[in-house]
Amino acid sequence: MYQQISEALRQQIADGTLPAGAQLPTEADLTERYGVGRGTVRQALGDLVNAGLVVPQRPRGYFVRERRPMVFRPQAEFRKRPFSAEMDAFVLEHSADGREPRQLIEVAIVEPAPDIAKRLQLEPGQLAAVRRRIRWLDGEPFNLNDSYFPLDIVRESEIMRPEDITRGANEVLAELGYRQVTALDEVYVRMPTPDEVHRLELGPGTPVGYHVCTGYTAEGKPVRVAVTVLPGDRHVISYERRWEPQDGAE
Repeated sequence: MYQQISEALRQQIADGTLPAGAQLPTEADLTERYGVGRGTVRQALGDLVNAGLVVPQRPRGYFVRERRPMVFRPQAEFRKRPFSAEMDAFVLEHSADGREPRQLIEVAIVEPAPDIAKRLQLEPGQLAAVRRRIRWLDGEPFNLNDSYFPLDIVRESEIMRPEDITRGANEVLAELGYRQVTALDEVYVRMPTPDEVHRLELGPGTPVGYHVCTGYTAEGKPVRVAVTVLPGDRHVISYERRWEPQDGAE
C-alpha cells in the first residue's frame, strides 16, 4: 500500500499538480485519504525522500524539492579562453545565470590510486600532482573535480598553486610542451562513497555520475586525468557532437 501512495504522489509531482516548493498533504490527511496507518504513510514519504523528490522540513511537513540543475559540458574543457581576469570560468559562467558560485581549490602531491596511475601510465611509486576542487552554487555543494598530472612535468608550474589559473591548466600544459589534442571520456553511474556523501551533502539514495577525462598529446602520452563527481539530482550532462559523413554519404 505504501508503494501505491508513493506512486500517486510521484505522479502528481511529475505532472505538476504538486509543483516545486509545494507542500505535500500532511501525514494525517494521507492516513485518512487512504485508510492506512501512519507507519504506512511515513514509509511512502520516506520512499519519496530517498528518491530525492521531496524534502522534510520538520515540523512543517514535506515539500517538493526545487531543482535548478547545473549543465555539465565536458567538451568545454578544451575551448579556447580567455575568460575574465577577475573571475574564473566556473564563476563567470554561473554568475551570468544569476547564481552565486564559489569554489575551493587544494593542491597535493600523491601516489595516485591504481586506476589513475594506469590511465597516466605511471610506473609503480611514481607520484602525481592533484588539484582538488569542490564547487558550490547558491550555497549548495554541486560537484567535486580532481585533476591529476604526472608530477615530473608540472612540478615547477602554476598547476602546483592552490588558486585558479585564468587561462586554464590545459594551456599551462601546452606551454610546458604537452598540448592535449585528444581526450577519452568515460561516464559511470554509481552510488556515492561515504566521503562523497559528506562533502556533497547528499540525501539518502542519491546516485552520482562519475566522469573521467584522460587527455593525450599528439604522441599519445597521457598528461591529465580529470575526475568529476556529479550528484544525479543536480546535473544534466550535455555533449556536443559533430557528424562526419561516411565515404560516399551525403
